[in-house]
Amino acid sequence: MTRATKTKFVREYPINASAKLLYPYLSTASGLSQWFSDDVIVNEDKVYNFIWDGRSHFAEMTGHRVNKSVRFLFLNDQKGHEPDASYVDFSIESSELTQEQFLKIVDYTDEDDQEELEELWDNLFHNLKEIVGG
Repeated sequence: MTRATKTKFVREYPINASAKLLYPYLSTASGLSQWFSDDVIVNEDKVYNFIWDGRSHFAEMTGHRVNKSVRFLFLNDQKGHEPDASYVDFSIESSELTQEQFLKIVDYTDEDDQEELEELWDNLFHNLKEIVGG
């Protein structure tokens, strides 16, 4: 069986919003459902169900540092772990030099169309910026 190679898409977006304001949009179901997916449901096992186009995508929050970063590791349809699983990493970074805030996004995915990924994230980020006013 040949394994599909994954694409690691990394992008930093400047955003004019404090980490404290931004973090809930990256880490909570209600925040994420406002810009990142059509809906987000968290079950009692802390498994996040991201719903896009009526389809469920299960993920686990495998890492988070308050007001800094969040990582969602995607699970298979049985909510189990997979080798070389896809993930999305959000981290809030600021430039020491300019005091500018950035949202750094790392999307480790099966999607290999770089242009499509770029368009997708540009649109998602645009939604987020509109909400936070950044």
